[in-house]
Formats: sequence, C-alpha cells, structure tokens
Amino acid sequence: MSRHCDVIVVGSGIGGLCCGALCARGGRDVLVLEAHSQPGGAAHGFTRSGYHFESGPSLWSGLGRWPSSNPLAQILRALDQPLEVISYRDWDVIFPEGHLRIGVGSTDFEAVVSDLRSPAVAQEWRSFMEVLQPIAAAADALPLLALRPGADVMGQLLRRGSQLLPHLAAMRHLGGAFAPLVDKHLSDPFLRHWVDLLCFLISGMPMADTNAAAMATLFGEWFDPEASLDYPKGGSAAVAAALVRGLEAHGGQLQLRCSVRRVLLEGERAVGVELENGEQIRADHVVSNADIWSTLELLPQESVQRWQRKRAQTPACQSFLHLHLGFDATGLEDLPIHTVWVGDWERGITADRNAAVFSVPSVLDPSMAPAGRHVLHAYTPANEPWDPWSSLQRGSAAYEQLKRERCSLFWQVLEQRIPDIRDRCDVVMEGTPLSHRHFLGVHKGSYGPALSAADGLFPGVTTPLEGFWMCGASTFPGIGIPPVAASGALAANGILGRKAQQELLESLSL
Repeated sequence: MSRHCDVIVVGSGIGGLCCGALCARGGRDVLVLEAHSQPGGAAHGFTRSGYHFESGPSLWSGLGRWPSSNPLAQILRALDQPLEVISYRDWDVIFPEGHLRIGVGSTDFEAVVSDLRSPAVAQEWRSFMEVLQPIAAAADALPLLALRPGADVMGQLLRRGSQLLPHLAAMRHLGGAFAPLVDKHLSDPFLRHWVDLLCFLISGMPMADTNAAAMATLFGEWFDPEASLDYPKGGSAAVAAALVRGLEAHGGQLQLRCSVRRVLLEGERAVGVELENGEQIRADHVVSNADIWSTLELLPQESVQRWQRKRAQTPACQSFLHLHLGFDATGLEDLPIHTVWVGDWERGITADRNAAVFSVPSVLDPSMAPAGRHVLHAYTPANEPWDPWSSLQRGSAAYEQLKRERCSLFWQVLEQRIPDIRDRCDVVMEGTPLSHRHFLGVHKGSYGPALSAADGLFPGVTTPLEGFWMCGASTFPGIGIPPVAASGALAANGILGRKAQQELLESLSL
C-alpha cells in the first residue's frame, strides 16, 4: 500500500525547502524528496579532508538584520530559525582598470569612483542612486511574500492600497528590464560596466535582460549608509540546515538519496509521485523544485501538451567552471573574502571565461578549514558554454585535458595574488558543466532559464495540472537566492490559502 501525505516537494533547493517548511508550518503533512546526498540544491555544502566546501552562492545580503526585505530572511524568521551571520563591508575586484577594494556602502563606493574616474562621475552615480531610491521603496512596499499565485494582481494591490499609494509613480519601473534606467541615467563606461557585472552575477544575464525591481532592491540594500554583506557562519550548508530544521520542527520530513521517476496523474490532476525504486507516494499537492526541463521529464508527454511544448522552448543560461581548493594560509593574512575578476569589458560580460568569482570564506569563518588553512571556491558565473562538453564523458582523457585547459583561468588569476598557490594546496577539485549536471541534475549544467525581463515576467508557480506546482529559478521571480526563496513562499501561499498567508504576513509585520 502506497504512502500518502498532503504535500510532496521534489527537490531540496532553497525554493523547495522554503515551500516545504512553510507548508509544514501551515499544518500540512510534508515530504521533501532529494536525489542528492545533501540538501540545498545549488546552495549545498560538502566536506573533504576537514575542509567545508560550498557549491554555489558566495554573496549574501539582507540576512543579518531585521526588518529585512530579503524573502529568505523573512521565511527563516517565520520558521523561528535564526541564522548566525558574519557581516563585512568590502570585497576586491580585479578589473582592466586595476585591482580595487570596493566598499558596500554608498560613501565608500563613491570614493572609489571619484579616485578612479573623477568627482563628476561620482556625482553621476550619486544621482543614479537617488533615481533608484523610490523604485526600491516601491518594491519594498509590496513584499513578494504578500503575493498569491494565480490571484487577481489588481485585487492584491488594492488590499495593500494604503502602503502602495505613495509609490504608484515608481511602480511602473518594477516589471521591466534594468537597462532602460541605466541608459537614461548613466553614461560613464566604468559605471555601466559595473552595473552590467552586478546584473550578471545576480541573474546570469546582462542588464538588458535583468529585472529592474531585483536590481533596485539590491542597490537599495547595498548602498544604504549602514549596508553590509552577510556571510552565513558555516556557509551555504548552514542556510539549508536552518530550513531543514524549520521543516522538521513543524513535522515535515526530508528524504535524501531519493530520486523521483515520474509524477502520477489521474486525468489532469497530480496525485503523487513514483520513485526510481518503483515505490509510489500519494499526495494532494506535488511541487517541483527541479528546473523546467527536468520537470517536464517527470510528466507524460501526452499531458497538457501545449503547455509542455511552450515551456520546453525555454532558453537556458550557460554553465559553470568550478575550482575548490584547500591550502596553506601561512603569510596570507590580508586575503579578501571575495574577489571578482573581469578580463576585458569589450568582450562583453557574458563572454566565456571573461569573468570569475573567488571566495575564501575561511577568512571570516575559520571553522570552514583546518587550523592554519584556507578553503576556496571559485567559479565562472554562467559563462561556460555547454557545447564543447556535450560529447565528452567525465573521467575520459579528452575530458581531463579540456578541463585543465578551461580551468587554467582560475590559476592564472590566483597566481597574481598568491604566486605559489599550487604548492600550497593539499586539496584540488576542478569542476565543469558535466560536474554541475552530475551533482545537481540540472539541464546542461545550466544556471537556469535565460528569460529576459524585457519580454515580461518569469512564468508563475502554477501549472495547467491541478495540484501540480513549481518553485525555484524556473518560476517568478527568477534566479538568485532571494527570488527562489520567494517562489517557494508563493507556491506555499497557493497551497495553504489566503487565511494562512495573512497569518504569515501578520507574524512578520509585513
């Protein structure tokens, strides 16, 4: 006899864990199924030889103070799962213009711009921040957790009329791409390149395709006089662990190493899942936290064919190269936690191997590495093409040769700062799009859908199948930790209903 629960969530990425935990908080019997041995999806962590490695995001913000506009911070608070963070205020960049240390707050960044370009360019940036302030305030006035999937948007706006009325003029900017705002207000090449880079790091796409609301909110956080970045103590794994604790504290369950073969349908309604081992689990609601292409593979081809054909045409962002190192920290006391490298602005920010991010979290959190050692994660942010890897097999001679060639970029950049880095290492792991696909199960190792904000919003969390929902980077509001957390909340709002959602908002004073 098959098991039964109220809600099954397929995938334990941040969106899936947020959805599952909020549904459990709302009194539902929840089971989260994860094929990998670790929860967290792209934000999971793993250990080797005493080092705590991260697989995904390096830059976190909005987690260290309350109130916060970050949906993840809001959900953790609702689950009563405090997250210990270490705050810091600057990071390094290696640009064609030089090696710079850039502060997060507005004053620090303006000082860098004034020295690098001119006081007049710093004033141009200051004026741009003034333009963005009311747009960021408009975004804050309509928290993503206040939205409901499939409901009348105008009705939702009217219910929050008193909060939104002062922001009506700015709200017209929230739905489109960021580039029109930049084109109107920024002319200096360095400032435009800087914005393009930040857009790419957030969404995997340049500013012409990145959502204006997301970027206005980011700048609103980062360039506040009291702004800081937050590193979760224990890394990405600590964030996933906090969400799992929230899930389990409310009676939900997480089952690891558990692959789903297909979604079970009765007519046009989802009624459960079948696992790879043949076991069937029935449920009133099924939520897919997998990417859109993997989600379609769980459905029979003959079901909702028009919707499936449309979603199968979703364009994909490119993939990643990864480098994980454990190395001797002797004499390296001044290392930054983050360094972002860009090779050539003229090639374009999305060009392959033209940008890389280096993170050394043990600079802030020594528990991430053995005593006297550092741990590093470097990656190329969604700029590695899939095609050169598509016909190769992991472990083959041709694969290993291409991996050495492509990952040489990391070593070239690192050796500028640490000439003897190769001799210092006792753990070295290089990853490719095939690694990314193997461990995370994502389509072509992709970062996610390459849906342009200039063409409209990401698809919502609903589907044409009754009882079948989606959350994660393939749904509104899109790619990145805050958006996927919000997508999980949106799916949970749809499952739990308006009364439970209102209780959630009241508990957070939103």
